[in-house]
Amino acid sequence: MASNRKRRRLMGEINVVPYIDVMLVLLVIFMITAPMLSQGVKVDLPQADSQPIPQDDSEPLVVTVDAAGDYYLSLGEDPKAPLGADALLEQLGGVLSRREGMPVYVKGDRHVAYGKVVELMALIQGAGVPSVGLMTETPEETDGR
Repeated sequence: MASNRKRRRLMGEINVVPYIDVMLVLLVIFMITAPMLSQGVKVDLPQADSQPIPQDDSEPLVVTVDAAGDYYLSLGEDPKAPLGADALLEQLGGVLSRREGMPVYVKGDRHVAYGKVVELMALIQGAGVPSVGLMTETPEETDGR
């Protein structure tokens, strides 16, 4: 009967240390990946009343020309590094060889010379892209700035 008196009491606490460890790991992962999601080059797009392009599952390839006339590739090695014409063709060919049929869009700053945008489109078509889309900014998008 003495053994009945030494019953173990149930523990009414939850050990939260493993949950805190998981939460901190997730926090670090989000802190590292969040800046990678919003990479891009700041350009001032021309405004136009246009219909949005229907979205498909594949991420489009965006080639940007800024006001200074520098080229940038959204899916290249470093999206924020300006590229020369030869480097752009090389990286563009590499991306398109891996993912054929990928949509390609030109994002040109409104202050860049028209000739620079035409040169960029000629470079893209020289890399084997049959059609190139132009990106614009609708007036509704600028109201929120």
